[in-house]
Amino acid sequence: MDGRLMQIGEVAERTELSLRTIRHYEETGLVVPSARSQGGFRLYTESDVGRLMVVRRMKPLGFTLDQMRDLLDATDRLDAAAREGRSFPARDRAELVDRIRGYEQAATEQVGKLRVQLARAEEFAQTLRTRLDREPAPAQSPAPTATA
Repeated sequence: MDGRLMQIGEVAERTELSLRTIRHYEETGLVVPSARSQGGFRLYTESDVGRLMVVRRMKPLGFTLDQMRDLLDATDRLDAAAREGRSFPARDRAELVDRIRGYEQAATEQVGKLRVQLARAEEFAQTLRTRLDREPAPAQSPAPTATA
């Protein structure tokens, strides 16, 4: 385990994910708390927060839960081997690195598509601003008068 343990509220604040979302990721096996308090509260480590950040970054790019799980599995296996000072057979290591590379390429492609969508959205907003600039300012209504 890596040091300090955090309760789910702190993790939610740090990751900008809701408690419900974090619990959902636990139910699906993406991120499991490293420990539980005596009272049964979920306790997370920095490593758990890192996993949640990976998931949070993959979600808007359209990756599925299975893809997230697959990527986390590949990185976990490589990280565990490095921590334990053991090496993989070259073929197994190459397969894990290729899986990660595939996700990197897919992420890069999706980022490109999102940039195009953002540019179109900005153009649309500018079109609306330009249209509104051609309209005269609305007439001011007279201030209501007080009646005695």
